[in-house]
Amino acid sequence: VDNCYGEFTELTEPVNVGADMMVGSLIKNPGGGLAPTGGYICGRADLIERCARRLTAPGLGREVGANLGLLTSFYQGFFLAPTVVASAVKGAVFAAACYERLGFRVVPPAAETRHDIIQAVELGSREGMIAFCKGIQSAAPVDSYVTPEPSPMPGYDSDVIMAAGAFVQGSSIELSADGPTRPPYAVYFQGGLTWYHAKLGILMSLQKMQEAGLISL
Repeated sequence: VDNCYGEFTELTEPVNVGADMMVGSLIKNPGGGLAPTGGYICGRADLIERCARRLTAPGLGREVGANLGLLTSFYQGFFLAPTVVASAVKGAVFAAACYERLGFRVVPPAAETRHDIIQAVELGSREGMIAFCKGIQSAAPVDSYVTPEPSPMPGYDSDVIMAAGAFVQGSSIELSADGPTRPPYAVYFQGGLTWYHAKLGILMSLQKMQEAGLISL
């Protein structure tokens, strides 16, 4: 099971309910915002050993390999991850509640049980997506001065806009938002290392939407 975005959002993980093995990224939930790179696999011991032998060589498995001096960051990230993920989930619920009250369709709704950290908001227009992402970027601790704009991306048949002023490039446990600029013009919001940062990002998105004349507060 690819468990990206789902770690620590529920009391059980896929391996607790029958999955033989699960994999994920350490620059998402389980890295807690501290892991600068890496991934994980866990599950049945025999399968993990087979993966290790495939990665290196039969007879060597997990006994060799560089750790790049990053194990402390990995373990600290794992230690903080449940708290960080809880903040991100709280931010997603806050985003859903705010945009629901303004009449936008959100997936999942604010009151629905969460299984990952992603919150979709259907903004109804390209302009809405741009304004939302500008707000998220302006709340970033890195590159807050940057203005996100839709642009082509391989694999998509429409322009994609992304906002992510993160310490770790590509980290989606840090405050970020993105989406293809085509109907229904849904932006996918996730992350926030702290609840307060997630809240600030959503409030800034609302401010940019208001400044663009797309909502009234």
